[in-house]
Amino acid sequence: MTDEYYMQKALELAALGCGWVNPNPMVGAVIVKDGEIIGTGYHERYGQAHAERNALAACTGSAQGATLYVTLEPCCHYGKTPPCTEAILDSGIQRVVVGAMDANPLVAGKGVALLQQHGIEVRTGVLEAQCRKQNEVFFHFIQQRQPYVVMKYAMSMDGKTATFSGHSRWITGETARHRVQQDRHRYSAIMVGVNTVLADNPQLTCRLEQSRNPLRIICDSQLRTPLHAQVVTTAQEIPTLLATCCTEQARWSAYQQLGCEILLLPEKNGSVDLSALMRELGKRQIDSILLEGGGTLCWSALSSGLVHKVQAYIAPKLLGGRQAPTPLMGQGVDRADRAFELSQPSITQLGEDILLESEVRTCSPAL
Repeated sequence: MTDEYYMQKALELAALGCGWVNPNPMVGAVIVKDGEIIGTGYHERYGQAHAERNALAACTGSAQGATLYVTLEPCCHYGKTPPCTEAILDSGIQRVVVGAMDANPLVAGKGVALLQQHGIEVRTGVLEAQCRKQNEVFFHFIQQRQPYVVMKYAMSMDGKTATFSGHSRWITGETARHRVQQDRHRYSAIMVGVNTVLADNPQLTCRLEQSRNPLRIICDSQLRTPLHAQVVTTAQEIPTLLATCCTEQARWSAYQQLGCEILLLPEKNGSVDLSALMRELGKRQIDSILLEGGGTLCWSALSSGLVHKVQAYIAPKLLGGRQAPTPLMGQGVDRADRAFELSQPSITQLGEDILLESEVRTCSPAL
């Protein structure tokens, strides 16, 4: 078997940590000796043992002289767990194959260098593109210290997110909605504006078995979220943050008593300053956000340069309506050559619907 074969196995293992390890990366490890896999492991939960240590602990025999395949460069520093390089050196492993180098300044090549200094053969860059793609959130967050923002919306083929009367359940089918639930598990937070709460009274939870709920963030500049809204009445069980510009602390107590956290932020153009919000969330180790807001909030985030990926779920339906909402409202750009540019989209068939995913490449110079 090739290095690529075993690295693919490690990638599959790493994916099992999705949603549980944030803001750490997903990492998988496979140990091979005499052509046989003798140990596998992955980073299972934030704060728990890393993939390499789990793989070593699972070995069915001695790892002396074996090869370790790991999707991310082994750490060489003390954090919540001891360095993995230490365990590798103690194990007698003779060769290490690495998918992607770690962007964490505490590692960043130092792990590989340490192994090589102790006579271990190291090969890097095996399935590197796949390894980096799997941890796109981690690589962004460790370098920028602000959340990776995914703007998601569902629309008809004529670009409407609801009917002219505001009815939107359901534009897409069950398969597409299941994919959204997977992303609610994957990303650390979900964010909407107060108008979405007023219109839909959503729960903003992950409804999959064996999953976690994201932090719920409501952008509510004037604290108009009803106390009977589902995001408020369930705040004791599910972390809920109201980002606001309202300085009347007397109005905060009712929300706080029900379990909500109030985050006071500066105002920008009459609404919450989203850039200030991202900085604060970064300090709190919130590495990623699924933005499910309406057209106004999505435009504000996009035009502020805060969106990194766009997910467009498209249903084979036509809604029409001059007043029917679209994914992006706001001012918009004045010329087509000033449009936001996206990468070539990946296309996923989800039942009758399709999902287009693109990275945001450039923002309009006019904004």
